[in-house]
Amino acid sequence: MTIVTDERCLEYGQTGHLERAGRVARSLALLREQTELPLAWASPLEVPDRVLLRAHSAAHLERVQSLVGNFDSDTPAYPQIEQHARRSVGGALRALELCRQGEPAFSLLRPPGHHALRENAMGFCYYNSIAVAALEALRQGYSRVAVFDFDVHHGNGTEDILLEHAGVQFHSVHQFPGYPDTGSANVGSNCFNHPLPVGTPREAYLKVLQRTLETLLGWHPEVIAISAGFDAFQHDPIGRQSLMAQDFHWLGQALRASNLPVFSILEGGYSRHLPDLILGYLRGLAGLAALAEPTR
Repeated sequence: MTIVTDERCLEYGQTGHLERAGRVARSLALLREQTELPLAWASPLEVPDRVLLRAHSAAHLERVQSLVGNFDSDTPAYPQIEQHARRSVGGALRALELCRQGEPAFSLLRPPGHHALRENAMGFCYYNSIAVAALEALRQGYSRVAVFDFDVHHGNGTEDILLEHAGVQFHSVHQFPGYPDTGSANVGSNCFNHPLPVGTPREAYLKVLQRTLETLLGWHPEVIAISAGFDAFQHDPIGRQSLMAQDFHWLGQALRASNLPVFSILEGGYSRHLPDLILGYLRGLAGLAALAEPTR
């Protein structure tokens, strides 16, 4: 298992903002101190404009680079945010590269990306890392690339970019209604949405996750790209859902059982237990037992 990271992603932030450096800093600390799961470490790849332009317009790149003003109240024009966002894309691309070499990989970087549209940044996201990686996987020769987003918020940006793109299938399990108020139904021929109401009972939520994975695997993908959001956790401050830490471990186990190449990137997750949730997910991917459930 390889963790892709770059600690420069800890250098920006805004007082009171939920998407803060501590999410990654505390997760890195836990992964480094634990000893049961053997980990290797890698850095993001460099990302030229031509790669970003597969997913985003030139006008969007120019705006992110120019820092004219905040994109919205959730998505500030932080100093050097373009470089940080580009490194997040590079983390996803490095994770894809490792995946192709037979090494499961998790990109632990910020900012997240799955709300970034082709033409706009929003929802903490500036460039869409998972969409760029999916399109790069196609360029490298995969003919069937599945993207599975289990963040509690709909991956609207990923859908926007990958809609009707040959060779890609997108599945999002998310809360609806809820930010960004999209994803209530399937879109086009390749974007499948699995909305769940606020406060869905845990067993019902797990059944939808399981059915979604079965449907995705029934398409016979050659690689699975994961938007790993941990905000459906029952103690997340904004998720309002019911999953337990052991359920993210189960997701890792289920993906391992597919016997397919899998790579993952961090999206959401804002509880103080995020490090434990990430470690549990990675242990599932590695075939290790679940950890004890964290207390509130």
